[in-house]
Amino acid sequence: MFHGVMTALVTPFRKGQIDEEAFRAHIERQIEGGVDALVPAGTTGEAATLTYDEHKRVIRICVEQAAGRVPVIAGTGSNNTAESIELTAAARELGADAALLISPYYVKPTQEGIYLHYKAVAEAVHLPLILYNVPGRTASNMEPETVGRLSHIGNIVGIKDATANMEQLTKTMLAAEERLEFYSGDDATVVPFMAAGGGGVISVVSNIVPQAMAELCEAMRLGRIAEARRMQQRMQRLNTLMFVQSNPIPVKAACAMLGWCADELRLPLTSLPAAECARLAAAMREFGLAPQTAG
Repeated sequence: MFHGVMTALVTPFRKGQIDEEAFRAHIERQIEGGVDALVPAGTTGEAATLTYDEHKRVIRICVEQAAGRVPVIAGTGSNNTAESIELTAAARELGADAALLISPYYVKPTQEGIYLHYKAVAEAVHLPLILYNVPGRTASNMEPETVGRLSHIGNIVGIKDATANMEQLTKTMLAAEERLEFYSGDDATVVPFMAAGGGGVISVVSNIVPQAMAELCEAMRLGRIAEARRMQQRMQRLNTLMFVQSNPIPVKAACAMLGWCADELRLPLTSLPAAECARLAAAMREFGLAPQTAG
């Protein structure tokens, strides 16, 4: 259903409020860069610190600005199943094409709890849903057998796998029996992920290099593996520095250096320290970008 590079969008803030002008410009930049879909209000978009009304506003702005040119996959995850249902229903009403749901974080549910969480959302809201397995954020791992069970639910169409574990990826693909699409949640391993059968990446680094990541995914889709491998290697330093501190701290700093938004995050997130900003700016220049500040 979805493929290629799907950018996990940052949410620009200014003086504590959503910077709608900067957000709309960022969406345009992504579409012009050739991305295949947009993912607002996810981890990279600081969804955990958005109010419910702000969460809906971010989705609404994205849907409006995309205007049908690319799909919008709204982040609607929560560690509260009822809240996730409410957000997913709102995303459907706002015109999102699909929703990305994270496994419940902090509460550390059992595999049965994870299964029932996703099942409840899928049964409550008729919208294509993408599961999201990111143990580093949730403190729980969605086992292949659990994904296999969920793959039988009709409107669960895919999974974002951020484990960077190729063995688990293969086991999960086998458990799903081709009923799901698989998307990498790790920019550094797009080539092996797609070589294993993945359909693309929900990307952080594409916030600043959308065209480069789009070209990498297209090269993999066309079987130009050597070319894609060179692209992945060229992007390696940027990918590493995007996660030198918790996402979205580095990518928000990078966007600010490019003059696209303020380097403003909501507590408890804090700005990238000056030394790390200098390293990031150097890597951006090496890649051909032109940061206006730092380093």
